[in-house]
Amino acid sequence: MFVFKKEQQVINIANVKVGGQPGQLPTVLAGTIFYNKHSIVSDPNAGIFDKQAAESLINAQQALSDETGNPHMIHIYAETPQAAEKYLDFVSATTDAPFLLDSTDSSVRTAAASYVSEVGLADKTIYNSLNMSVTDDEIEALANSDIDAAIILGFNAMDSSLDGRMELLENGGSVLPHGLLETADECGITKTLIDPSITPMGNGAGVALRMCIAAKAKWGYPVGSGIHNAPSAWNWLRDKGKEEKLIYRICDIASTGLQQMAAGDFILYGPIENAKYTFPVAAMADIMISESVADLDVEPVEGHPIWKLV
Repeated sequence: MFVFKKEQQVINIANVKVGGQPGQLPTVLAGTIFYNKHSIVSDPNAGIFDKQAAESLINAQQALSDETGNPHMIHIYAETPQAAEKYLDFVSATTDAPFLLDSTDSSVRTAAASYVSEVGLADKTIYNSLNMSVTDDEIEALANSDIDAAIILGFNAMDSSLDGRMELLENGGSVLPHGLLETADECGITKTLIDPSITPMGNGAGVALRMCIAAKAKWGYPVGSGIHNAPSAWNWLRDKGKEEKLIYRICDIASTGLQQMAAGDFILYGPIENAKYTFPVAAMADIMISESVADLDVEPVEGHPIWKLV
C-alpha cells in the first residue's frame, strides 16, 4: 500500500469522519433505501412505504456498523419532493447517522435541500450530487440552503478518460464554463467528497478507480463511489445471475474491496439489504490495509475494525 504526500482532509458529518490516509479511518458505508422498485415502497410518488420494514433495515445496518467499526450513512433516493420529505423525516427520526440526498431529478434534490434547511437537518445532509448537468437553479438553491457537504461527480460524457474527468472538476473541461470544485465553492460547500463516477465495465470502470487515487493525490479530498454499479451493469454477469444469483451477489459485494484498495474513503454499496454481506467484506479490507501501512506512520483510529475484530 501507500501514503499520500498531499495532506489528506478528514471531514466530519454528524460525527461521522470521512477521509485521511489509507488505513487511518475505517471506510464509511452507505446503503440505499427507497430506491427504484424497492419492495418496501408501495407508492414512490407519494412516498408511501412500509415503515416497520424500513426501520428494520436501518437498524440492521446500524448494528453491523457498531459490530465492525465501519461508520454508516443512509443513501436516500426519492422520486418526488413529497416523497423526499417523508423519507427524510422518517430516516432522521430513526437514526442519528448522516444521509445522502439523491434523485435523478435535480428539482427533487433542490426542493429537498430547501426542506432540510427549513427543518434543521442540513448538518446531517450530503448533497448527491453536483455533476456535469448542474443547472443555474440548482446552484442557486444549494447556495441558499444550509447544506455544506456534497459529492462532486466526475462523470464526463464528452471525455471519460482520467484527464477528462479530472478537468471536469478542475476547469470544466469542454463541458462547463468552470470546474465543479469552483461550483461547489459558489454553493457554500466546505465538505467536499469526490466520486469519479463508476461507468460500466469496458467503458472506463477501471479509470474511475484510478481517478480516486489521482484525486486524493492532487486535492486531498475524501473519495469514494457506488462501485457496485460496475458489476450490476455487466451483461455477462447479469446473464449468469439469472441462473445462479449467488454469482451475481459475490461479484457485487466483492467490488467493495476493489474501491477500498483504490484508496476509497466511502462507498455507496447499493441496496441496504446487502449490509449483512458488505460490512464484513469492508471490515476485512480495512484491517488488511491498516496492517499494510503499519510501518508507514499511519495509526488506525480508535474503533477501527482492526481494534474491534482482531
